[in-house]
Amino acid sequence: MNIWAKMMTALRGGVNEAGEAIIDGQALLILDQEIRDASEELKHSKNSLASIIAREKLAKERCISLKKHIKEHEGYAIKALEQENESLAHEVAEKIAEFENELEAEQDSSDSFSESAKNLRSAIKQTENDLRRLKQQVDTVKATENVQRAQEAVAQRHSGSSSKLRTAMDSLERIKEKQALKAATMSAANELAEESSDLSLTIKLQEAGIAPSSKNADDILARLKKKKSEK
Repeated sequence: MNIWAKMMTALRGGVNEAGEAIIDGQALLILDQEIRDASEELKHSKNSLASIIAREKLAKERCISLKKHIKEHEGYAIKALEQENESLAHEVAEKIAEFENELEAEQDSSDSFSESAKNLRSAIKQTENDLRRLKQQVDTVKATENVQRAQEAVAQRHSGSSSKLRTAMDSLERIKEKQALKAATMSAANELAEESSDLSLTIKLQEAGIAPSSKNADDILARLKKKKSEK
């Protein structure tokens, strides 16, 4: 496979993934529309059933009427035969044959309509049951979807609040650290100031001859010589 074929394959794969993503994102809307389409088809099926039942009813009524005509003309034929009017009896018999042929056709139509109505009733009943179960399942899916969305929103808010709380705590720690550093700096400055003040006072006292001055090597050596001579 060359590079162009691979690129086209990748492009088709991307298009398919994008299409599936769109379908997944609109799944409930698509499902609602499919249910509406199925409901509309069910409505058409019921209208068709009503039309078939009406045709079946007309065919049965026609059969009843034809049977009545046949019975009536059979009586006419018998009377013609009683009068030994063979020609008239034959003519009536021909009419009876027309009625019987028409009756057979109407009976076939009636039976066909009856079978069609039976099958369509069964299909409609099954479709109604399936559609009712589907609607119940869709209601359950929608309820679950709403609950999950609410849970997701709560989780997002909790995550956001936790993040903000951590940020606030970090800020507080930085403030406390700065305050501690400032306090330590001020304490060190105070200590240095006190040390400087004590040193200045000592120097002044030494210069006034009130406080002893610091010892040096000459003083120590003189003290040691004096101590030796006293022995």
